[in-house]
Amino acid sequence: MSILFYDRLLVLDEIDREIKTKAKTSEEKEELWGLVDEIIHHRIMGCVLDKLPAQNRPEFLARFNKAPHDEGLFKFLTEKIGQDIEEFLKIEIGKLKNEILQTIKGKK
Repeated sequence: MSILFYDRLLVLDEIDREIKTKAKTSEEKEELWGLVDEIIHHRIMGCVLDKLPAQNRPEFLARFNKAPHDEGLFKFLTEKIGQDIEEFLKIEIGKLKNEILQTIKGKK
């Protein structure tokens, strides 16, 4: 997956350890990481788009599609939403990380 503006917020060491203990082959490990990446991306983008006023969504999506790695997107989002989106996403990522861990561990 390419570099995305929110990547530096992701600390997935616990998930990595859990995947390493559960995956029997490198293919399984790769497949699990693909699922984790997809889940995280969909949740983050969903959270962002839910918070972002509808009139600002096309501009955000255009900026994201042009430069998905641009951390300037945090500033744009914070200005348009009126809330520190970086802090909000840190909390959401933490919740999601716990959900993913519970799922991998088979407790969900």
